[in-house]
Amino acid sequence: MSKGAFPIHQWDFSNESVLVDLPQEVYDRLTAHKTERVYAQHEILFREGAFPSGIFYIVKGKVKKYKADREGKEQIVNLAHTGQLVGYHAVLSEERYPDTAATLEKSTIAFIPKEDFLAALDQSPLLTNRLLTTLSHEFAVLVNNLTMFARKTVRERLAMQLLIVREKFRDDVISLNREDLANLVGTARENVIRVLAAFREEGLVETQGRKIIIRDVDKLMAIASYP
Repeated sequence: MSKGAFPIHQWDFSNESVLVDLPQEVYDRLTAHKTERVYAQHEILFREGAFPSGIFYIVKGKVKKYKADREGKEQIVNLAHTGQLVGYHAVLSEERYPDTAATLEKSTIAFIPKEDFLAALDQSPLLTNRLLTTLSHEFAVLVNNLTMFARKTVRERLAMQLLIVREKFRDDVISLNREDLANLVGTARENVIRVLAAFREEGLVETQGRKIIIRDVDKLMAIASYP
């Protein structure tokens, strides 16, 4: 149990509200040529450097966005889940995808062609304003995350990321493999395993295979130096 609420809005790229309660004609325009399919776990939605042909809507599931270096080492920059949009930044900027997106689990993903997305934007000031608000918020979140990586230790960053993922997915049980968790924290897999073992010994978490069960939110918040 937690005595205080964790301010997930300061750390989460959240855009679930963008498509909620749109005027019917805007929604119809947006989804006129929508396609939907099931992606297997770890399947790629789009790759860094490719030209965008549309945006992706997560009907059900989880997606990671990441950048990879020349050796293939990933740095996860965002986790997205059911109800969120992925890939719209590149469409809006008319540039290549700045990162790669892949599923974390078996997921149902809808694809919306960029022509329909842009036409809906032209038709709807409401949709445009929502996206502008979302983009402004995401910039603030990016600044917070950069500060976290620059100033916090691996132990502090892991505590923070466990809190963020817990709040984002609204579940005390976090199902991430250790490699993805390390790429989210920005450290080696061995470091995550070592710090997780310490958290387990301190009674902060339990582990069952790849699953991490959060047991003490307040102590994790204290380790993360928040508030």
